[in-house]
Amino acid sequence: MRSTLRWSAGRVLSALLTLFGVSVIIFVAVRLMPGGFEDIILGPLATDAERAALAEAYGLDQPVFVQYFAWIGRLLQGDLGISLVTQNPVAAELVQRIPVTALLTAMAITATLLIGLPLGIWAGVRSVRRSGGAVARVVSSLGVSVPEFVLGSIVIYVFSRFALGLQVGGFSRVGESFGATFQALILPAFVLTVFCVAATARTTRDAVMNVLVEPHIGAAVGRGETPWHIVRHHVLRNSGVPVLTLLGTITAYLLGGAVIVETLFNIPGLGSFMVTGLDRRDFAVVQAAVLFTATVFVLVSLVLDLLTTVIDPRVQLKGGRPA
Repeated sequence: MRSTLRWSAGRVLSALLTLFGVSVIIFVAVRLMPGGFEDIILGPLATDAERAALAEAYGLDQPVFVQYFAWIGRLLQGDLGISLVTQNPVAAELVQRIPVTALLTAMAITATLLIGLPLGIWAGVRSVRRSGGAVARVVSSLGVSVPEFVLGSIVIYVFSRFALGLQVGGFSRVGESFGATFQALILPAFVLTVFCVAATARTTRDAVMNVLVEPHIGAAVGRGETPWHIVRHHVLRNSGVPVLTLLGTITAYLLGGAVIVETLFNIPGLGSFMVTGLDRRDFAVVQAAVLFTATVFVLVSLVLDLLTTVIDPRVQLKGGRPA
């Protein structure tokens, strides 16, 4: 128990250090991009005096470390800053856009769990048949290999060219018309789901195949247990750790893939908000959006690590590391 608590505290500390590192990297990176905020707002014909006056008005003329600690101080008080372009609070912008990305991500994860897990289990159980294994490998390889911007472009062309029942675009904000919002997110969620389903099915298949060759499975067969009973009571739990690890990777993929998919489908979510902030060199927007996505990913990874120790009792913690 003590070692578990010590390991959990170490994981929390590691998460906090990771977020601190992300804050430093993104704060410095956006200021190293070619073309500053003054250049984007004033244009190439502005004088040096005009650029200097604008930088002074927004505090951009101060040393980077001074700007960073001022931002961290406001962040610890719950203030995400003011958009340099719209002059609106960044927190208010995020409140409007986060539900859109959250719904898109939830749709993709739900489809992944409902399709990818059963498909992987089926492929793993039927792995003794070469045809079933070959089909599963081909399908998963195709799903993993196709980039989301390629698949998204194909989907946009097909559903714009032919009347297939789903409209590209026509987005309405969450809360105004949930039915219209859900319908507008079906195609973007499909684009994100293809990779997730393929990766989940492939990982689940490999995990199930690895468990099926364990001695306790042979013992269960010798005791006369039915195949479904063996899968439910022996295979699923023992193959859950690799799948949980993959879910953390999928979370990062969905957060990153949402940037491309939301831009392709013109969805006013967190990803497109981040892209717009980068184009305008709106530092407060980019910093808040990246830090939020990093926080979500770190929290999901932390929860999955804790669940791993619960699902698999063979994981023993000694000195903060799995034995």
